[in-house]
Amino acid sequence: MAGGAADWSDGGKTARFKAQALPHLDEVYTLARYLLRNASDADDAVQECYLRAFRHFDTFRGGPIKPWLMAILRNICHAGHGGRLVYTGEREDDAVKPVWREDDDTPEQSVVRRHESNTLQKLIGELPAEFREVIVLREINDLSYREIAVVIEAPIGTVMSRLARGRKLLRDAWIAAEGEGGVS
Repeated sequence: MAGGAADWSDGGKTARFKAQALPHLDEVYTLARYLLRNASDADDAVQECYLRAFRHFDTFRGGPIKPWLMAILRNICHAGHGGRLVYTGEREDDAVKPVWREDDDTPEQSVVRRHESNTLQKLIGELPAEFREVIVLREINDLSYREIAVVIEAPIGTVMSRLARGRKLLRDAWIAAEGEGGVS
């Protein structure tokens, strides 16, 4: 099939793909933003991820689709940037999924939470790539250790180790930022 109408007249493949994959679009985009730190690159990576996922949907073996999509995205991000997923300092706070949200906050609490969320996003963005991606996959996208292991193609022990080290780095950075007056 050469990417034409034959791809879309598929006897229900498109409907199944939409039903299973599209609900995870925001989470896939969030991971792309944290990995690439650039909205335009993240948009391109997510588009390529969904095109590849649709193209190879027949090879999907079932189970949760989110780890499969995240693995495709991760491979695209690594391939497109020579394996160098680095923090560039570029920020577009509105484009990154908030770390938490409280609908019942007072205006003052909302300001404090927004400040803390922005600080946390910045600190996550400054983590080395191997720790940043497991933190985002676990703490923001809520993947299990097993699902993360599938995404990053590593043993569960490696996932657990990276999470522990990433959390420690994040905690230490938070404490340092708090000492500098960066966290309320």
